Amino acid sequence: MKPFISMITLGVADMARAVRFYEEGLGFPRMPFEGGAAFFMLNGSWLSLYPWNDLAEDAAVDANGAGFRGITLAHVVSSREDVAKILGQAVQAGGKLIKPAADVFWGGHSGYFADPDGHLWEVAWNPHFRPGPKDDDEA
Repeated sequence: MKPFISMITLGVADMARAVRFYEEGLGFPRMPFEGGAAFFMLNGSWLSLYPWNDLAEDAAVDANGAGFRGITLAHVVSSREDVAKILGQAVQAGGKLIKPAADVFWGGHSGYFADPDGHLWEVAWNPHFRPGPKDDDEA
């Protein structure tokens, strides 16, 4: 099987604001594209399934309220200290802090923010594995 790329598409209310948030605020590398969409290169994608109510509880939001849409996105970082750094960067860029950085039951450290359109992002450090693809010298 040939390698493939997974793409997550977020609906946004204000395209210019959303592009600024992700490109300038969070530093996501934007791909050149002429048209009504914006594309950002990520370092791989994962899909995780987790029970609805447990995920809402983990994000510290009401499972039945407007704050939880049944999905969260994750920004996995390589150090415990990076969790608070990225959460602060997101808030400075116009996001909203949902859950401050804290140690979590599975042994890592994480927190949540909402982007300007309310999409929930977990920022997480997991001491049990390295985020992203292996470097060429580790293959």
